[in-house]
Amino acid sequence: MPLTADELARISALTLQHYQQCAEEFREGTRDHDVSQNIAALLGAIQAEQPYRILDFGCGPGRDLRTFKALGHTAIGLDGCPRFVEMARADSGCEVWLQDFLALDLPAAQFDGIFANAVLFHIPSQALPRVLAQLHGALKPGGVLLSSNPRGDNQEGWNGDRYGAYYDLANWRILLGNAGFVELQHYYRPPGLPRAQQPWLASVWRRG
Repeated sequence: MPLTADELARISALTLQHYQQCAEEFREGTRDHDVSQNIAALLGAIQAEQPYRILDFGCGPGRDLRTFKALGHTAIGLDGCPRFVEMARADSGCEVWLQDFLALDLPAAQFDGIFANAVLFHIPSQALPRVLAQLHGALKPGGVLLSSNPRGDNQEGWNGDRYGAYYDLANWRILLGNAGFVELQHYYRPPGLPRAQQPWLASVWRRG
């Protein structure tokens, strides 16, 4: 059965409430996570003059905003958790937008790259095509999207206080292709481990 608008809003509200309540703990727990492979994959695929204009979609406390800024790029963050937005603004000095992922208001064709690290899996599958279309529209022609999500067998539901949808590569390709993206590469993380010990599926896509 399709989710109602009220059910979608509840999913979003409860997931954001979880992050709002554990924001400090989340920042400390993820401060040293190494996502340099994903940052390099995004930046390496962009075909534009530097500095790039990057949207960190689901920027959390701002760790990766600081990295993009230090590399000389213009980085803008977006998150639905008010505490994360406060943290990201203070820690990075970047512009950060407070927007619920299910009620986005993105400018058209403004970004060379969108960095969606560990975030798109929180969007219910019913709403994901609309969100992907909005991200596609926010990229400049030829712009690049990096996504990294926990992989799974195309199931979704509650994981504690957070909602998640977990896709395999085949279905992720269908979803992104339907949104107008062209695959550039994919890989599993962390690098250098057996596949069974690589829970993350990362992929890079160009706006078609």
